Amino acid sequence: MPNHPVLRVLTIEDDPITAEEIAAELSSHGFSVEIVGDGNVGFDKARNGNYDAITLDRMLPGMDGLSLITRLRALGVDTPVLMISALSDVDERVRGLRAGGDDYLTKPFASDEMSARLEVLLRRRQSPALVLKLRVADLDMDLVERCVRRNGVILDLKATEFRLLEFMLRNSGQTLTRSMIFEAVWGYHFDPYTNLIEVHMGRLRKKIDTPDLVPLIHTVRGSGYMFGVRS
Repeated sequence: MPNHPVLRVLTIEDDPITAEEIAAELSSHGFSVEIVGDGNVGFDKARNGNYDAITLDRMLPGMDGLSLITRLRALGVDTPVLMISALSDVDERVRGLRAGGDDYLTKPFASDEMSARLEVLLRRRQSPALVLKLRVADLDMDLVERCVRRNGVILDLKATEFRLLEFMLRNSGQTLTRSMIFEAVWGYHFDPYTNLIEVHMGRLRKKIDTPDLVPLIHTVRGSGYMFGVRS
C-alpha cells in the first residue's frame, strides 16, 4: 500500500488546555500538530513553515489573530486557516473571514466539529478550483446546466436543495455538522433552534433516496450528516 504524507497543522493558541485538546483531536485523525502560544512566533512559523493548515486563535499575545492572518495574506501565504475565537458575534466572524480566514469556529467548540471543518478546508484546497460536474455513485450534478440526475433520471430540485446537495457532494464521505451545513448553504451564523436543515434534508431525501435505490444521505447521530455509499 502507498504511504500517504502526514499533513502538518500549525496550532496558534495561547491557552494550553485548548491547544492540547486541538492537538489530541487532530493527532487522532493522523495529523502532525505543532503548537505555538504567541502571535509573533506563530506568524514567523506560518510565513516560513510548510504547513498544510493552520488553526488560529483570535486573541493572542504578541500579535492578535486578525492582524496575523491579514499579514499572512498580504504576503501571499494561502495556507487554509481555521480561526477559533470566544468572540461569537456576527461582526467578529465577518471581520475574521474578510481578513483572510477560511472558516471561523467559536469557543467553546466540539473537538470533532473542529477536525471536520479542518478536513473540509483541506479537501477544498486539494480539489481543482473549477469543477463543473460532480458525481457520487449513480448521482450526477452538472453545475453549468444546473441539472441533477440519479440513475439517469433528472431530479426536480429547488434552489436551496441544489445548494445543499452541492455542498454535500463536494464533501462526500465527510461528516458534516449542522452548523457547517447551515453556514455553507444559508450563509449566516447557525441558529441551534432552527429546523431548516431537517426540513430541507427531508425533502432532498425523498427526491434522491427513493425506496428502489441505495441511500446516499446518512444521519450521523449526534454529529450531523454524511453523503455517499456506506460499505
